[in-house]
Amino acid sequence: MTYEIWILIWAVVLGLVMTMLPPLAAAGRKGFLRWAISSRDTPFDKGVVGARLERAFGNFLQTFAFFAVAVIALALTQKSGSISVLGAQLYLAARIVYIPLYAFNLIVLRTLAWAVSIAGIIMCLSALFA
Repeated sequence: MTYEIWILIWAVVLGLVMTMLPPLAAAGRKGFLRWAISSRDTPFDKGVVGARLERAFGNFLQTFAFFAVAVIALALTQKSGSISVLGAQLYLAARIVYIPLYAFNLIVLRTLAWAVSIAGIIMCLSALFA
């Protein structure tokens, strides 16, 4: 198994953790438990941080598919190398850093972290064409 595949597996773990963050942030809000065990026909106000964490997860999902395809293509073509390993590391690190930056509304740093994650994907893709 390539190093990039291991990073992909850790990105899946990150995604699973991110699914739990918005509900955890909203758990202390009045009526949350009743809403959580209901059919959820009506939206629940998760609060500012909970809503930000939900949007951060949505952003993660938008980039994850591209990252996963690039990493799987690297493994299938056996083109793993130092550039793709660094790209995968950058992607995962930037996605981890992105979470608190979004939650605490640090917009410039958040955008920089997003850009680094995209650069990581591009680095993985570039290894495919090298």
